[in-house]
Parts: sequence; structure tokens; C-alpha cells
Amino acid sequence: MPFVDLPLAELERYHPHVPEPEGLDAFWSGTLAAARAAAAPPHAARVTTALELVDTWDVTFSGHGGDPVRGWFTRPAGRDEPLPVVVEYLGYGRGRGQVHERLWWAAAGYAHLLMDTRGQGAQHGTGGDTPDPVGSGPATPGFLTRGIDDPATAYWTRLVTDAVRAVDTARTLPGVDAERVAVSGTSQGGGLAVAVAGLHPHVRAAMVNLPLMCHVERALAITDADPYGEIARHLSVRREDADRVLRTLAHLDGVHLARRAGAATLFSVGLRDAICPPSTVFAAYNAWGERVDADVDRQIVVYPWNGHDGGDALQLTRQLTWLRNHL
Repeated sequence: MPFVDLPLAELERYHPHVPEPEGLDAFWSGTLAAARAAAAPPHAARVTTALELVDTWDVTFSGHGGDPVRGWFTRPAGRDEPLPVVVEYLGYGRGRGQVHERLWWAAAGYAHLLMDTRGQGAQHGTGGDTPDPVGSGPATPGFLTRGIDDPATAYWTRLVTDAVRAVDTARTLPGVDAERVAVSGTSQGGGLAVAVAGLHPHVRAAMVNLPLMCHVERALAITDADPYGEIARHLSVRREDADRVLRTLAHLDGVHLARRAGAATLFSVGLRDAICPPSTVFAAYNAWGERVDADVDRQIVVYPWNGHDGGDALQLTRQLTWLRNHL
């Protein structure tokens, strides 16, 4: 795969004008307030596994509309003091899988909440356990175009709301220091980490790899790779819906939420990434924290020879070192 976007020198200063829709803050504050008002107390059931070095809970919490969302919560065994917590979000098509698949945060001494992804978990990995009970109008196969005619009904709105509620939940779980919260994710999960960092005031650190749903109109103009390709295929049939769909996407664009983020952040980007093109990643990164009256620490790691795999395990090594200095 060749380079797919602007030269690195241009990417580093890429700061496009991405107009915010009127009422954006009111939309998100109202959406989150409604979810919190509908929430039941979270339930955490201790799970017996063959893993002797971590303690595990099967967590259910209320997400968008009060819908139940599952997750795995792990802590290093034998640690009773309050620990910083990493809330992790998954890539497109993945579910929470098996509890032993993601142990590095607990192994590094953190509490860890892995959020399942509503309606997903049958494309990659080892499955998920959270349905999406909300119906949709006409949509292209996949998830991004479900309910896309209105930000209030859009699938991504539900998913972001679930992700914010995951942080609410993590702060209440046993042995968690509620003031030391990080969010993490890659691709879809990276897009959720961007959104949550902009919407939740208690996030102190955000580890963002190759984020989806940032500078969406740019992505639609330069890539036809899925999942952005789902939106293009949807509009190729529903031609008269474009203005309405683009208005919805403007409410969901991570660039706007990155502007509101006050957390320290570590990004990664692959310059050969045709799924989340580099300019869309830099658009969010370069907007990070500009609406916050603080000197926000931000760093980005560039992988010139990689596509949507980014830095993979090497980036995780960097995250483990970086997070020690921020939580």
C-alpha cells in the first residue's frame, strides 16, 4: 500500500476548518443526561477463571436509553488499594470476546474495563454479548448508517453514549481510583476514545490509535474503504438524503469533540492507512484541547510504513510507558 494522503510535513500542520453544527453542546449534554437518568445501578458479578494473577468481573451497566451493555472488568490479583483504571473500546465488528484476550493492563498494575460493543461481535475476534435493541430506517449493511437521518437516532450516538457511561461505571467499580481514569482504543475504539475525552470531565489520559469518525467529510472524499464506504453506498442509493446525513455526521465528528478534550493524549497514525486516512487523524490531533483553557499535553507517533495496523504491539509498549507518567 503506497502513501494515501498528504505529505507528513503538511499533515503536521493540517488544521482544516470543520464547521460545528449549531446546538452541538446541547445535543450531547441532553443525550448524556437522558442516558444517566434512565440508568440502573451497574452489576458486577465475580467470575471464576483459570487465571490466577487477575481477578475478573462480568459487568453490566446502562448505556444509551438505559440499554444494558456488557463488559469485562479485571484487576491484578491481591491488590486491595485503589488503582488507576483504563477503559478500553474495541475496533469495528469486534465484541468483548474472552476475558483472557486482553490482560496487559491488569498485568501492568491497572484496573481495566473492556466495553462490549452493542450489536457487533460477529465480524472479527471471538464474539460479543451486547445486542442493539434499537430499530433503524433504511440502512446499508454494517453499522454506521443505522438511524443516520438524525443525530438523535444514529447508531454512533448510541455507541458514544455507551462509551461515556462506561467511564461513569468504571469510576464506581471495586478498587478503582475514580480520579485516575484513562481511555484507550484503536480505529472505532480510537474514535470512541476521542469522543469520550471530549465529553467526560474525569478522563485524565486518552490513548488514541488510528481513530474512526474524525473529519468525516474528508474521509468520505478520499477513501471508499469500509466503514466509510458504507456511508457512500448508502448515499449512492438515497441520493436526496445527503444534506440530512451530513448534518447528522457533523454532530458526531470527532474533530469537534477533540477540541473539547482536556486530557493528555497519545495518538498514533499510519501514513499508509486507507481506512482512517492520516489527514483525518491529524485533523483531530491538531484540534485537541483548543477549546480548553489549559496547556494540554499531546503527542503523536507516526508510522510511515504502516497502514491500519499502525504501531500494533510497539505502540502498546509506548502506551505502557507513557501512561505511567500521566496516571
